Amino acid sequence: MADVALPLHPAKRTLVRRSPFMRKAFPYLLLGPAVVYLLGITLYPGIYAVYRSLMTGKFKLEYAGLQNYRELLVDNAFWTSLSNTLILGVITLALEFVIALSLAALVYRDRWVKAWRILFLLPMLFMPSAVSFLWKLLFNDGRVISDLLTRVGFGAGNIDFMGSTALARLVLVVTDVWQWTPFLFIIFVAALQGMDKEVEEAARLDGASWRKIFFNISLPMMRPVIAIALVLRGIDILTMFASVHIITQGTPGGNTETLSYFIYRTAFKSFEQGYASAASVLLLIATIILAQTLVRRFFKSGVE
Repeated sequence: MADVALPLHPAKRTLVRRSPFMRKAFPYLLLGPAVVYLLGITLYPGIYAVYRSLMTGKFKLEYAGLQNYRELLVDNAFWTSLSNTLILGVITLALEFVIALSLAALVYRDRWVKAWRILFLLPMLFMPSAVSFLWKLLFNDGRVISDLLTRVGFGAGNIDFMGSTALARLVLVVTDVWQWTPFLFIIFVAALQGMDKEVEEAARLDGASWRKIFFNISLPMMRPVIAIALVLRGIDILTMFASVHIITQGTPGGNTETLSYFIYRTAFKSFEQGYASAASVLLLIATIILAQTLVRRFFKSGVE
């Protein structure tokens, strides 16, 4: 009978041990390619934007120091675009927050919410440019909304949504709210479903109503989550470009021109690359300061 080689006992197997240096360096080697890639698409463009903001000239670059920044501070078009961005951002973010939080509070206990949650995600699956073209067709090109308002008695004939500052801003707000409210909704539902149910049950046994439980227990516990969600959406709204470029292009009279569209128009229509780079650097600095302030404030309040 032939001899059969039996496998070694696990305890007798020879283990290949890495050196202490390799054990410490191995995680960094795994993360290295991702870090290099992220630095390449974030850090390098940022450094180049700062460098370019110190230069002037459309074709022949010349060092200008802080001249572009000084001109921006007295540029009425820059301040108008900044105010338009803040107005649109505050209105849009407030509506998205109220709608998303209200829907999340109403349905997070529903056992079927996981099944039909995909319905709320459908607007997010479309490209922003496609959504912008859709709402431009409904409001302006196709006159669908105008015809519906006329039929129900709220309008008389075709309404020129691009001829009024308020109506043009309304179109941009509706476009953004329709597409990105589901983003906040999903985050809020996940936060509510992840809370400790024993706290709510104890409050309910003490006779607290649903409204008191939500506003006095659930909502304060959600403050860190709300802060992160609002910061993410706020940053995205500050860089609103696709809907402005496709629907309004800053009309009427530049009253819907956001800061991102101002940067685009300055860089690629006027070919003032240094001036546009200075505006983008200021936008980046303002975004970082605002985000850090909100996150620290909400997280401190949530911890306390």
